Amino acid sequence: MNYSTIKKTAVAATLVAALGFADTAQAQQVFGGRSQYRTWSIGVQGGITTPNALIGGNNNFGQKVGYFQNKVGEYYGLTVRKQFSHLFGLEVEANRGKIKTYNHDQSGPASENAAGAKSAQTDVNWAASLNGVFQLGTIDFLRRENAVNFYAKVGIGTMAYNPVQFANNDFTGKEVYNNKGKVGEDIFGDREYKGDRDYRLGMYVPVGVGAKFKLSEVVALNLGYTMNFTDEALLYGPGRNRSTKQRFANVYGGLEFTLGSKDKQNLTFANPVATMYDELKDPSLRNEVEALKQRVSTLEGTVNTLSADADGDGVSDKFDKCPGTPAGTPVDGSGCPIKFPEPVAENLTSNGYYAPIQFEFDSSVLKTSSYSTLDKLAKEVRDNNSTVTLDGYASAEGTEAYNMTLSKDRANSVKQYLVNAGVPASSITANGYGEANPVASNSTEEGRVQNRRVEIKK
Repeated sequence: MNYSTIKKTAVAATLVAALGFADTAQAQQVFGGRSQYRTWSIGVQGGITTPNALIGGNNNFGQKVGYFQNKVGEYYGLTVRKQFSHLFGLEVEANRGKIKTYNHDQSGPASENAAGAKSAQTDVNWAASLNGVFQLGTIDFLRRENAVNFYAKVGIGTMAYNPVQFANNDFTGKEVYNNKGKVGEDIFGDREYKGDRDYRLGMYVPVGVGAKFKLSEVVALNLGYTMNFTDEALLYGPGRNRSTKQRFANVYGGLEFTLGSKDKQNLTFANPVATMYDELKDPSLRNEVEALKQRVSTLEGTVNTLSADADGDGVSDKFDKCPGTPAGTPVDGSGCPIKFPEPVAENLTSNGYYAPIQFEFDSSVLKTSSYSTLDKLAKEVRDNNSTVTLDGYASAEGTEAYNMTLSKDRANSVKQYLVNAGVPASSITANGYGEANPVASNSTEEGRVQNRRVEIKK
């Protein structure tokens, strides 16, 4: 994989992680939210560098790959990190130090600029990168608290460096190449220009893994390994292959200090499984659940009491003033039987009188029990080509205006039924009289039931 591909991948991964994953962490809060955790930390670290990496090195400095030798250089720095969730954080990392390499035999390019070089030391004045840190061991089903946390990181950065090449292999003695103070000069002689800077600037992509060991609520031991892929062919000075991009690695150890109140848990080592367990097993929560169960049980008992209806008349035993009513008996609101006027046989007397059509409270909907009477009335009117008058009435509940409208609606309901049964509308007169002409007292439910009616006159 070439440097360009690595850089594009790292930039994309870092930006997606920084923008998308951070936004997701904000939208999907970690249980009680990030405010209940400590999320900022700073770290100091030190270690060594090598001019090689686990996936191999680039021997742009030596003549033969077999002669390329690793030497260690010192490398140290600091980090500042913001943890967005138990899985992801953003880290700013800054380092400085040295990278060293040498060859057994004379090396360097076939150029008088660095003829006879056997070793090279690159001074890294500073290196800074923005890293996405992905934690890999926060979810633990076996332990309530994590003491070890593994992570991987990838980022993008820039560095200021200056390579120095020596005639021997112990990094002392005669310097055969040192461009400090002349950075920007055409070292290959292709163009004529002079530079005056001490360090070259280059891009690099750090990719690494590591582990953190919790020492206390504030301090953690941080151990890691990072491969740094650079965009620089001159990382170790002029080489025989000017286009080869160099790389180096660093191994480090350090301490990380979590900032904030010790009363809050460190999000870096937060175990979501343990947090969920604590919330579910919290004593106050259990007490609330038990109290809720008790309230529900009491409410269920009350509902059962209110819904008990031993005689099945539709009135709760608690309010039934006439318990033991035979099944099917029409009752009023207190559970007592309603007494209706004795109807003439088949609702029709010998002189053609029809019993009133009864309605429910505040209703103009016909009862099915009225259909047979109205069917007989419709047949009689059709057969005799006669006319019929319908007078609607209401009981005294509600306002007079409302009851007037209700009585008209009741008369029109009967009229509509007769029309549907084939009676010409012109043969029917429908009137509404509201509360007028009560046939019984409106002071009792029994009387009010009788007053909710439509009288049929021929």
